[in-house]
Amino acid sequence: MSEALIIDAVRTPRGIGKPGKGALTGMHPQHIAATVLAALARRNDLNTADVDDVIWGTSAQKGLQGGDMGRMAALDAGYDVRVSGVTLDRFCGSGLTAVSLAAGQIRAGMEELIVAGGCEMTSQIAAMQAAEQAAGLRSPGLGTGNRRLQARYPQSHQGVSADAIASMEGIGREALDAFGVESQKRAARAIANGWFDRSLVPVVDEDGKLVLDKDEYPRPDTTLEGLAALKPAFAQFADMPLDKDGTTFRKLINKVYPDLKIESLHHAGTSSGNVDGAAALLLASEAYARRHGLKARARVIASANVGDDPTLMLNAPVPAARKVLARAGLTLKDIDLFEVNEAFAVVVEKFIRDLDIDRERINVNGGAIALGHPIGATGAMLIGTVLDELERRDAKRALVTMCAAGGMAPAIIIERV
Repeated sequence: MSEALIIDAVRTPRGIGKPGKGALTGMHPQHIAATVLAALARRNDLNTADVDDVIWGTSAQKGLQGGDMGRMAALDAGYDVRVSGVTLDRFCGSGLTAVSLAAGQIRAGMEELIVAGGCEMTSQIAAMQAAEQAAGLRSPGLGTGNRRLQARYPQSHQGVSADAIASMEGIGREALDAFGVESQKRAARAIANGWFDRSLVPVVDEDGKLVLDKDEYPRPDTTLEGLAALKPAFAQFADMPLDKDGTTFRKLINKVYPDLKIESLHHAGTSSGNVDGAAALLLASEAYARRHGLKARARVIASANVGDDPTLMLNAPVPAARKVLARAGLTLKDIDLFEVNEAFAVVVEKFIRDLDIDRERINVNGGAIALGHPIGATGAMLIGTVLDELERRDAKRALVTMCAAGGMAPAIIIERV
């Protein structure tokens, strides 16, 4: 079995994902995706005709994000027309899954050179979804209006689910706020010291004019006092009527957990930010890398996927981490760094508590609370970020995982070579 080698990893800066407010909001998603694909080809002097496939993650495949972005972005980036492309959706886990599938193809000997990653323009999707809902064309919540599925597995709003988990687990507002402040501090330190610079590629427009060259979302002046003054973000959603029967997001959770009293705890400072962005990794077989003089930075040693309770929705990272460790024949002590997507502060707080993780080994350069969460791109971004940090520390292994809607979590372990 061939090793799946990681040759390079790049990402765009994250732009604020509010319609009309972020630097990237008016750009075509394929242009953002093409930015990282072109950077990989340029940085590694690729003959793009050798690329067997582009495996791409995009969660909301509609509007300008529809139409197989993996293939279209490869063409837009100037790749050889023989390069194929496929686009997949595992909600927030799409970019991580793209890398895992690429590694599996290479390890199986089916392909030799693959680009994997993802892109999401949350600013454009938010505007589209708001228009659809106003026109009565979109059902609130998951399941796209499938009443039978909702009766079998009630699925709520993710923010309300985060509050439900925090209430169930006894993780209070003070702990969540402290986590939010720490994410901002760590991200600010990483940015100030240039620790993201190796992987960061600027976005330019069609005329070559710079559009964005640094992350827009971080708020380095965040304080505990400031967060304590924020009102909970999801209280209004919890009891919002969803249909003529008076269904609410709170009631959906209480159908499964009737005794759970959900306290509204999360807010903008303890939830992931909506941002636009793209990321990509170049993976190769040992034979291809040797023939073409490519220097590997790391290898993928295991990946795994887990499904968990779709009602609480956000609890799968812990079992996913345990599964991928078992698959790799490793223990928690064998992992130097952990990256767990900060969808909400409670996700990482529960991960730290359940697995007894040293806080100095997890999300060491901040996460999506400070930097933002470009859904389909985030997994690929996390792998690139933690690889840069492994090299900076001269450390060996990292585990990356994240919750995904529907109660899922992909996970991957990489090791420097």
